[in-house]
Amino acid sequence: MNRFVATDLEGTLSAGEAWRGIAAYLTAHGRKREHQFFFAAHFVPALLARAGILDKQTFRNQWLIDQAKLLKGSTAEELQTLAAWVVENELWAKQRAQVIAELKQHHDAGCAILIATGAYEPIANAFAQKMNLQNIRVLATPLEMTNGRATGKFAGALGVDTLKAQRVRQAIGDGTLVAAYGDTAPDVPMLEMSQEPVAVAPDAALQKIAAARGWRVL
Repeated sequence: MNRFVATDLEGTLSAGEAWRGIAAYLTAHGRKREHQFFFAAHFVPALLARAGILDKQTFRNQWLIDQAKLLKGSTAEELQTLAAWVVENELWAKQRAQVIAELKQHHDAGCAILIATGAYEPIANAFAQKMNLQNIRVLATPLEMTNGRATGKFAGALGVDTLKAQRVRQAIGDGTLVAAYGDTAPDVPMLEMSQEPVAVAPDAALQKIAAARGWRVL
């Protein structure tokens, strides 16, 4: 029977955040003011989310939707360049080495690795390439391309919450999910599908759930 291990990306495989990497990339490549306008437009919602007045996951999802608009007009090659830069300077630079080491152990034991994330597909693909594993697959948020350029929209649904778990379930088919790694409560639907759920630097909500269910915590 096929064996799989699923993992979230941001907060789990890395302490970095793709949105910060994208902001830094745009700033370093002559688009600082454009991103400053974007950030200013989202400043108040960010404060409301931090204060608990606005649901944090709802805010994060909207941020992903809106930040994709900054990539409108980019070619596939330009997106790959951005993704490689973001991974090298933000995500891989802040990698969680212990989690990556465990995934490599699972891989060496015959498990396929699934990176299930709401991050944009080019960024998740670039991170997967850095892991240098033969049997690894990315389940991320695809960016819509028309006539070879990004439209600023998604080609599919944002890969978070229950949809993340659904994509993992579809990917494993009748196989076994040996373990799953996540860092926030929205990862729970994916985590509870596995034989060994692992909470990585969990937020308060996931910490509470992990303690109640006896899940391993890194």
